[in-house]
Amino acid sequence: MPRLPRFLRVSLVVLPALFPAYGETLKNWFNDPFIQVRSAVPDCPVPLGPLLSEQEMRKETHWRSERGTSCWLAGQCDKPNSYLYDAPISRSVQAHFAAEPGFARNSSLWLTFQRRFVWVEGCSTDQSVDAAALEAFVRAEPDVERVIVNLRTPRDNKSPYPLAP
Repeated sequence: MPRLPRFLRVSLVVLPALFPAYGETLKNWFNDPFIQVRSAVPDCPVPLGPLLSEQEMRKETHWRSERGTSCWLAGQCDKPNSYLYDAPISRSVQAHFAAEPGFARNSSLWLTFQRRFVWVEGCSTDQSVDAAALEAFVRAEPDVERVIVNLRTPRDNKSPYPLAP
């Protein structure tokens, strides 16, 4: 029986560890809020958001428990786990977007909420919609610790955020 070349044998071992298995189901294992608040750019790719493979979920479980409680242990949170803030923050931010027509013209935006952090991802063809304005808008809501904005503009060839399958 012929032997496979060394690089092929190594590839067969290493590559599956680097990429999720083809067809592996991605899920929102931790029920992190993920919502779309604007939808004016029809060809804007949907972000990956909180979707994880089972392997990624297993890796993240311990880290999430440590990070979630560190806020409370440091005296920065009233609740014992920073992930307990996510659902109320998501409702508050969603209501803020619903009440404010800003960012609606020529934008498609999705929000992911994890441990008092808010990821704003999407596209805008409006030059007045920028990362600083979006960050200030979302940060105005109570209990938001940090806002991360990944916005694709017409000048960008590819998306600045991971995409949903």
